[in-house]
Amino acid sequence: MSRPTTAATVTAREVHLVRRPSGMPDPDDFALVDRDLDAPGEGEVLVANHHFSVDPYMRGRMNDVPSYVPPFRLHEAMDGRAVGEVVASRSDDPDGPAVGDLVTSNLAWRTHGVVPAEQVQKVVAPEGVEPSAFLGVLGVPGLTAWVGLLDKAAFRPGDAVFVSGAAGAVGSVVGQLAKLKGASRVVGSAGSADKVRWLTEELGFDAAFDYKDAPVVDQLREAAPDGIDVYFDNVGADHLEAAIACANDFARVAACGAIAHYNDTDSDPTPGPRNLFQIVKKRLTIQGFIVTDSIGRMRPFLDEVTPWVAEGRLGFAETTVEGIDHAVEAFRGMLRGENTGKMIVKL
Repeated sequence: MSRPTTAATVTAREVHLVRRPSGMPDPDDFALVDRDLDAPGEGEVLVANHHFSVDPYMRGRMNDVPSYVPPFRLHEAMDGRAVGEVVASRSDDPDGPAVGDLVTSNLAWRTHGVVPAEQVQKVVAPEGVEPSAFLGVLGVPGLTAWVGLLDKAAFRPGDAVFVSGAAGAVGSVVGQLAKLKGASRVVGSAGSADKVRWLTEELGFDAAFDYKDAPVVDQLREAAPDGIDVYFDNVGADHLEAAIACANDFARVAACGAIAHYNDTDSDPTPGPRNLFQIVKKRLTIQGFIVTDSIGRMRPFLDEVTPWVAEGRLGFAETTVEGIDHAVEAFRGMLRGENTGKMIVKL
């Protein structure tokens, strides 16, 4: 391990939230701020970020409302998952992060950050896999897919599975996990013809459709003529309504997100499902979940999935935007569905 070192003051560039958005976030809701960071104190490390993640859940944190995670504070750097290198350390833990180690942290939306050493996690990427994968397929999105499909939706071999938002970081992993574990049929929805082709031609989905082409329920019925047993919901709204309509008796729903609703305003809400009584008639199970409740499942998830990623049996994509000055547009683009796979900002 490298001996602990200190560093002179560095200047970090940070993205601050300066105004609560209404509807789709506007670039003027954010500010790019330079801030001098002191050298790490005792037990702390200085991390220089290489990549950070922008995620749908961050939209909810921009509202000052009670939720499962505190809202972002105004005029402070936002946070989220990042991967970077320890460039200075005052940690004397022999098993802790050392200078030169690659680590994940919660230091998104900035170029550098100082945190207690116990708040970063060392990572070693498999050969041929870039460290940015620990923000996507081998990170929290991958864990979300694994926990949601296996623990919350109680997937069983032979199940027919429908995944909404299937070309995103979570949905693309869900569909592949289902195929690897013996699904009878995997169907995905996405927002473009290119994404549909990626799902079917590269990731092995049995069918996929562009939800913009026709009513979701009509396309789902055609893609899954024998109904579905599992629905992994990243969208809500018309996708949830369609899944309920096409669900077989005793089907299970893992409710992960509802991106169709994230930019709703009080005056213009997105309609929800109109067929909720079918939940009773079909004896459906709908389980909402937050992945942080299952963070203890990270080790078994990585033990199973890392070899599949390293061997190329589980594919993934990253949409990379260069530079912190383009981070806000990366976030807005992700909300508009412009990413295939994980949306990442490279520094």
